[in-house]
Amino acid sequence: MSDAFTWGPATGIGSMPGGDAREAAKTVTGSFESPGQGMPYLAELPARGPGADMIGRTAGLLVDLYARVEPSGWRVGDRPGRDTRRARAWLGEDLDALEEFTQGYQGPLKVQAVGPWTLAAALELRNGEAALSDPGACRDLAGSLAEGLRAHLADVRRRVPGAQVVLQLDEPSLIAVLRGQVKTASEYRTHRAVDRQLVESTLRDVLAVHGEGEGGGATVVHSCAPDVPFALLRRAGADAISFDFDLLTERDDEED
Repeated sequence: MSDAFTWGPATGIGSMPGGDAREAAKTVTGSFESPGQGMPYLAELPARGPGADMIGRTAGLLVDLYARVEPSGWRVGDRPGRDTRRARAWLGEDLDALEEFTQGYQGPLKVQAVGPWTLAAALELRNGEAALSDPGACRDLAGSLAEGLRAHLADVRRRVPGAQVVLQLDEPSLIAVLRGQVKTASEYRTHRAVDRQLVESTLRDVLAVHGEGEGGGATVVHSCAPDVPFALLRRAGADAISFDFDLLTERDDEED
């Protein structure tokens, strides 16, 4: 992250109500139109349906991995079907709207994606179990996500050349992954806890995508869950951590 970077005093987490991309872009840019007033962001509009939700949107970013909607949630597929195409189309619509309302903008601009461990806990393999159940699948998923984010960030920088792009990874399931609390498909058992060093190194690899070369920028990890592992996230390279202050119970961050 550049030493010259200045965090905005206010921003949004990501999701907004409604389904109008232009109205959402107008709102998030108009709310922070004065320099130093805040940080506009690429809004997510989950009310539009599957593909606009945070898992579907991030699944649409994956490279050489595809997902489709099943009654139980998002599942890995063999080829890009209509669900993947819909997720990518909605993202393109949102980017077009953001580009329209950020002409001449200079300053911080935030984009969000689901982090590798929440994605692994939510995205199902072909057998119906979470990708979290397969270490190889977790590795492939993280690599695909990193490649997809690299392309996505480059597209945002091209569309809004004056922006200092900030990458936010949403990891609400991270503490459940660390504690072995993610349920299996049967819901009678849970997947075993993932080693903390592996969790940290995987996050570091994905966050590092935004620190590469001259286009590198600031990174944030967001979690709305209690007991956020602050020290782990700092070691993984997060420049900032977004969390629910009401859930903070002590200042020790975490026990190592």
